[in-house]
Amino acid sequence: MKRIVLICVCASIALFGLIQAACSAEKPKLTIKLATLLPKDSGGVFEKLRAEVDRETGGEVDFRVYYGGIQGDEHDVLKKIQYKQLHGGSFTGHGLGKIVPSVRVTELPYLFKNYGEITYVRSQLEETMNQLFFQEGYIVLGWYETGFAYVFSKVPIKDVETARQQKWWMWEGDPMQKATFDAMNISPVSLTLTDVMTSLSTKLIDAAATTPFGAVAFRWYTRFSFMGEYPIANGIVAVIVHREIWDKIPAASQAKILNISKGLFAGMVKERRSANDNSIDVLKKAGISIVPYDMESEAMKFVLAASLKARENMVGQLYSRELLDRTLTLLAEYRSKNPGSNIVKIE
Repeated sequence: MKRIVLICVCASIALFGLIQAACSAEKPKLTIKLATLLPKDSGGVFEKLRAEVDRETGGEVDFRVYYGGIQGDEHDVLKKIQYKQLHGGSFTGHGLGKIVPSVRVTELPYLFKNYGEITYVRSQLEETMNQLFFQEGYIVLGWYETGFAYVFSKVPIKDVETARQQKWWMWEGDPMQKATFDAMNISPVSLTLTDVMTSLSTKLIDAAATTPFGAVAFRWYTRFSFMGEYPIANGIVAVIVHREIWDKIPAASQAKILNISKGLFAGMVKERRSANDNSIDVLKKAGISIVPYDMESEAMKFVLAASLKARENMVGQLYSRELLDRTLTLLAEYRSKNPGSNIVKIE
């Protein structure tokens, strides 16, 4: 009898040891839920992030990514983060500005002429922006951009009168777009991003500003016939994670994730610029006509003056005078070092 009891005890100990070994071999993953408007086949950057983080952290952290706006518009995603249904995501300046309004300072219309200017100014402001998001409870995993946006329309727009006759789309609740349209005396139609295609089809709107890649990816170009040759503004994007879940990650793994993500999203800048260039070719082949602008015309002088007015009107609302002045100083620095820094237009 004693022998049977001893055998049972030994078996129990052995079984307990096997269970412990199995548990230690399969570490429980901390899953971070991210949402993005990007379709799943748009470069695969998030899948690369998942794979590299899994490898470098020994399976300690995983990212679950919801693609293609399945979690809703950026406003919806921010609400879900607030309710702890999601932990973060990739946001354009529209969404980022709801957390840190100052981030919009590098999206000002008709401020930057080319990618060189954008790269220089944003790199100098990056740490400041990271700190502002940290103060609001978020960690920035990485920055990239949507690229330069252009005017898309159903008729060629070469003067202010024609512009005012159009039904322009404005991203719902976007203070920068509102300030710009107000300065031009244009009354836009306020819609979410996901409502744009339907509204173009039903003729609720007939003009919008977007990037070449965006026009192709969302198939908006199928409802337009014309595109302006000069860029309006360059859109910023960041991938952010709420600090509540970030703080659950061991410090060593946090450092690895930041190192991985910074490199991946820096690569996204190059990919997005290339995608925009390729999309311009797609647009031309699809029959989109490029509308030339005369920057010395009265119409363009009015547009530039209105943009300056909007820029000033947003001081104290979106950003401080100090931050705007710093941005303008950095831009002036770049131009003084690069006297050939000219506006890039679509040929």
